[in-house]
Amino acid sequence: MATAPWTTEIPTALLVLADGTVIEGRGLGATGSAVAEVCFNTAMTGYEEILTDPSYAGQIVTFTFPHIGNIGTNEEDIEDLNPAARAGAVGAVFKADVTDPSNYRARDHLDRWLKRRGIVALAGIDTRALTALIREKGLANAVIAHAPDGKFDIADLKRQAAAWSGLVGLDLAKDVTSGQSSVWKETPWVWNEGYGEQEKPSIHVVAVDYGVKRNILRLLAGLGAKVTVVPAKTSADEILAMKPDGIFLSNGPGDPAATGEYAVPVIKDLLKTDIPIFGICLGHQMLALAVGGRTQKMHQGHHGANHPVKDHTTGKVEIVSMNHGFAVDGKSLPQGVEETHVSLFDGSNCGIALTGRPVFSVQHHPEASPGPQDSHYLFRRFANLIREMKGEPALAER
Repeated sequence: MATAPWTTEIPTALLVLADGTVIEGRGLGATGSAVAEVCFNTAMTGYEEILTDPSYAGQIVTFTFPHIGNIGTNEEDIEDLNPAARAGAVGAVFKADVTDPSNYRARDHLDRWLKRRGIVALAGIDTRALTALIREKGLANAVIAHAPDGKFDIADLKRQAAAWSGLVGLDLAKDVTSGQSSVWKETPWVWNEGYGEQEKPSIHVVAVDYGVKRNILRLLAGLGAKVTVVPAKTSADEILAMKPDGIFLSNGPGDPAATGEYAVPVIKDLLKTDIPIFGICLGHQMLALAVGGRTQKMHQGHHGANHPVKDHTTGKVEIVSMNHGFAVDGKSLPQGVEETHVSLFDGSNCGIALTGRPVFSVQHHPEASPGPQDSHYLFRRFANLIREMKGEPALAER
């Protein structure tokens, strides 16, 4: 996977894997280097949302779809709450060179946007070969580096990649969470109208931010919720003092067991109440830990927008968006915890619910709308649990 022998082009970007493999390409985005875990994402759309998803903190995303960047970027599709914090992927790998944008919503070129975000990127490599390598050998630690003059200290980059400890045992939620509590009012995007605002909320949801995505908050607000976003280390007493009708446990990056050191005790205290609780991604994993389950590192993870998941509670199969390198061990779930969703790719756990309790969570991202909106019903399910507790009529679960 080095430079082809018939070209004299000097590589301006490198991806150096921990096993010493050096992959050469053309640099774009920010200059410098970043050490992280390399994964691959099979989505054909949504690259801006992917790169700004805080769940990708500590990762370099390899896009299997060859044409990335041709619809440009805009300020509406960013997913992290605080763009200045640059929560999201630290690197990106593309097959084809980025072209000029050709979409009416585009406001900037991807290369300039990557520079502003501090994301190091490279293009012009065989992403199929890199994907196959990850499938065979597992998620790899690596350094991605971009130098316009093509001068690299390859020996040092190899040492950095080999020395990095990886994501196991790493709490990244503390790096991407909100610095203070805030109220979210923005509602979902409507074609040619943009985003709305929730002016007459009927329920109050406290969202614990482990790296929450904006569209999750929009969907909650769109169902009538006043959403109070709180930092990851907020105590149970502080949350309950806000008198929430429901509690949401957000997505986020890193090892759930590491974040669980401070989050799980809080969740255990929240479970002592009758307040409905809903978790997504990292929030799902930590809810599982709080009820006695275990999590484990995956071989290659699930990253893409075309994953089939079966909901055992309805018998339906949904096509969903996923982004996780850790998973709940379904066999570790104790009595009183039902496995509600499973991946039809590998049978891994994708959802749980507490028997007889208004508490549930899913591994996938129902807010991501990867074309279909198969999983939006989960937000209505959560809202209806709250409305039931308040004695109000249920919303239709479309």
